[in-house]
Amino acid sequence: MKIGIAGAGKMGAAIAGRLLGLGQPVTVWNRTPGKTTSLAAAGARLAATPAALAAESETVITILTDAKAIEAVYHGPQGLLSGNVSGKLFVEMSTVRPETAIALASKVKQKGAVMIDCPVGGTVGPAKDGKLFGFAGGEAADVARAKPLLDQMCRRVEHVGPIGAGARMKLAINLPLMVYWQAFGEALALCAPLKLDPARLMDIFADTSGGPNALKVRGPTIAGALKGEEVKAVTFDVDSARKDLRSMIEEAKALGTELPVSQRALECFDQAAKEGLGPADTAMIVARWVKRVKS
Repeated sequence: MKIGIAGAGKMGAAIAGRLLGLGQPVTVWNRTPGKTTSLAAAGARLAATPAALAAESETVITILTDAKAIEAVYHGPQGLLSGNVSGKLFVEMSTVRPETAIALASKVKQKGAVMIDCPVGGTVGPAKDGKLFGFAGGEAADVARAKPLLDQMCRRVEHVGPIGAGARMKLAINLPLMVYWQAFGEALALCAPLKLDPARLMDIFADTSGGPNALKVRGPTIAGALKGEEVKAVTFDVDSARKDLRSMIEEAKALGTELPVSQRALECFDQAAKEGLGPADTAMIVARWVKRVKS
């Protein structure tokens, strides 16, 4: 199977590396060509445009920043759908609102191709190891067609409904964790007078109901941030978290409800971004709040 990947950000590059390591023929395209250099060195072919990527591939994976990026990459003058894509399979893995996936799938169908949406749970480490969790939305036959490829990237794939269901599930899965990082910072602020070693605090929380599974993995990074160490390996930045929170809140409004806790968390994340933490790892959300405690 000839695989194309549009979007070589942190997750896209990790997924591409995983597939290359399994011996799959992979072609990549990215808006910023410099981000594909290491993938080319690992054996990936490089496409000059999204249209060229689609022409060379049987299955195209897209993992892009937001709905605006999807619009440009799929529908631009040299976009993925600008040429003959009849019979091809598109796997859309971006974290966006369901309506974006639904509208895109309709355009893909008009071109004689099929699409599923399958955003994933997990960060760069699990992506490199093929241990993501895929939330697939689409027709059963199309999901089945994509399943052998998804199984090479994911430890588990759940078909959760029609097109858009994967996007909806991903937003729901991400919501508690986004809120947790702010809440965890607040919890640690209460612990500040104890002056315990940050690594010890991470261990205590991770072994109680005060810590989700993610803390077992992210604990050392957060401990380092609390000590004032630079987080060099950014796995999920504050700006990406803000984008996801906005999508969650917008989707809730469309459903006639509201997310007051998420709204307040977004306000805290927005303030962190104003302080220059937008590109920083979300571990800095925790450290930022603890620093507010008067010494």
